[in-house]
Amino acid sequence: MNNKGFTDTDAIIETPNDESNTEKPLKSKKITSGRVDINVLKSKLQESESKEFKKNVFILSSLILGLGVLGVYLSL
Repeated sequence: MNNKGFTDTDAIIETPNDESNTEKPLKSKKITSGRVDINVLKSKLQESESKEFKKNVFILSSLILGLGVLGVYLSL
């Protein structure tokens, strides 16, 4: 009587011998360092600063207007 245990039920799984898959990097897209135009960066920065400036002027003017209305209301 020959008892093999679990070795008799093992299935043989072969791994593919395709070496082209193992040589590929994980990211297939090449990273290229392109040149950046300084004028484009300046214009983007100027746009964001002008938006922020307009927002700040709106908030300041609304506060001053609110204080003026409150002052007129309290003086009556």
